[in-house]
Amino acid sequence: MEKLKLHTPDCISENVAKLAELFPSCVTEAHDDKGNLIKSIDFDQLRQELSDRVVEGPRERYHLDWPGKREAILAANAPIAKTLRPCREESVDFDSTKNIFIEGDNLDALKLLQETYLGKVKLIYIDPPYNTGNDFIYDDDFCEDAEAYFERSQQADETGNRMVANTEANGRFHSDWLTMLYPRLRLAKNLLSPDGVIFVSIADHEIHNLRAAMNEVFGAQNFVATVIWQKVYSPKNTARHFSEDHDYIVVYARNAEHWRPYLLPRTAEMEARYTNPDNDRRGPWKPGDLSARNYYSQGTYPITCPSGREISGPPSGTYWRVSEAKLKELDADRRIWWGEDGNNVPAVKRFLSEVKQGRVPQTLWTYEEVGHTQEAKKEVIAAVQFPNSDSVFDTPKPTRLLRKILQIGTSRDDEAIVMDFFAGSGSTMHAVFAQNAEDGGNRRTILVQLPESLDPIAQGESQLGTIADICRERIRHAGARIKEGERTYCPGP
Repeated sequence: MEKLKLHTPDCISENVAKLAELFPSCVTEAHDDKGNLIKSIDFDQLRQELSDRVVEGPRERYHLDWPGKREAILAANAPIAKTLRPCREESVDFDSTKNIFIEGDNLDALKLLQETYLGKVKLIYIDPPYNTGNDFIYDDDFCEDAEAYFERSQQADETGNRMVANTEANGRFHSDWLTMLYPRLRLAKNLLSPDGVIFVSIADHEIHNLRAAMNEVFGAQNFVATVIWQKVYSPKNTARHFSEDHDYIVVYARNAEHWRPYLLPRTAEMEARYTNPDNDRRGPWKPGDLSARNYYSQGTYPITCPSGREISGPPSGTYWRVSEAKLKELDADRRIWWGEDGNNVPAVKRFLSEVKQGRVPQTLWTYEEVGHTQEAKKEVIAAVQFPNSDSVFDTPKPTRLLRKILQIGTSRDDEAIVMDFFAGSGSTMHAVFAQNAEDGGNRRTILVQLPESLDPIAQGESQLGTIADICRERIRHAGARIKEGERTYCPGP
């Protein structure tokens, strides 16, 4: 009998849920009058979200905070008076290409892309500064109200470059890094489609702060996984304490309830496990254990093999996975394997045609499977002429790593938009070209890279003066080589 609801809808809870969807960072935890922990709205944070100037008034609560957080929120919300200018003379197939490379500040670019690409980006991958003490971060300097910012944002400094060294001697070492990244994550979230996903590369130095910031921006419930990538193939014997052999890739979905990863292709080794020794019409199969440790009330009974051998019951401490009646049903359908002579302990036949048509992504990625940093450097050198190979990026990402991310987050059947707003040398677009060439996909790419100046001494006579120049050169070269039939420049160690 259906029970009648004896109360009206809980409008407060509904409103909190609506605000949580719009402003995940404004949802916190608090105690009610009875001491129970409940969801609550951080009204100070909500005031800041709805204000065009820094709002004061903190109170005790569970939340992520740091010096400069309100300025970071203002940076994300403040308008700018800029536009994107097309460069036909530097473009390849300008009128027909669906790929975009933007040279400029990624905070400005993310704001300019909000209207056109709001909710349309299927996958975002970024490799932000790791904040090791030697990295550069964006000096946005938004400690001002919206009006002052609006006026200043129409002007450029002498170099057009808003980056500063973030040394460990800086009293706001972690705070400045968070203040840089936080508004960019917020704007990136707006661009993600309802079934979109973001992958962020990071090292040990800031993974704790990255997770906390992404929990606030995307919602802790939308955390998917932390991938460990084995980035080197030999230990660093000069390490002071431990050889750092891995980086992390943090994964959040726009909505983890609905987002599912695409299955990865099965390996040749996995396929080889399936055979067909009895010429079953259903094709290749592999045997599966019929016993399990979980208790099953109907899982203890004797079995008689086709050879006549009696098996008194399942192995000690285990139970048959199916009832006796179900076993007879499976056997009648030739789904039980008794061995060549009909004398084995029964096994269930798992047919290749009936299992998932791919493999579920795992969280440990070895360099054999997705490449390492030395492979990534070779790919950059193969595409861009450097007078000194030592000037190549310290932490580039191999295209095999990016292609695995593309396989998990996009499908060949989608015209998925892939974005990278810390483009570096352009590995992401290179990987998209290669993946589309391999599977016939129609993925599109948007890259953003600041024209950060390169060391003029290391570059010598090179015409490449900025990282953006390197990115452009690599994109052109990769596109041309892949059109000629190449998939990657230097696979393997």
